[in-house]
Amino acid sequence: QVQLVESGGGLVQAGGSLRLSCAASGRAFSSYAMGWFRQAPGKEREFVAAISWRGGGGIVNYADSVKGRFAISRDNAKNTVYLQMNSLKPEDTAVYYCAAGPDTRTVVGGKALDAWGQGTLVTVSS
Repeated sequence: QVQLVESGGGLVQAGGSLRLSCAASGRAFSSYAMGWFRQAPGKEREFVAAISWRGGGGIVNYADSVKGRFAISRDNAKNTVYLQMNSLKPEDTAVYYCAAGPDTRTVVGGKALDAWGQGTLVTVSS
């Protein structure tokens, strides 16, 4: 089992950038596909981005709402997955969670995943 801890959230003005990190501990981080999700106040949790176990050169997926602005990456040597968020908008305000699953298709679906982090709050002011 893998344990996940997010960091890097905070308050930023619209148009700004933040980089979220998700540190993993436990077994075989590099065997998991990883993803980021978010949940805004009063809304359901939604998929943001996913990356296959291979990282660079592997499979990445993005929600349409973040394509061209967010980038997911991973460093298997550091057991960490990142979410670089640029051109932030007030509607990006949410608690952001990282998650681990067996493959990117499962991660994108957001169900029956192996692990979730506790979340980190991102607030974008207008």
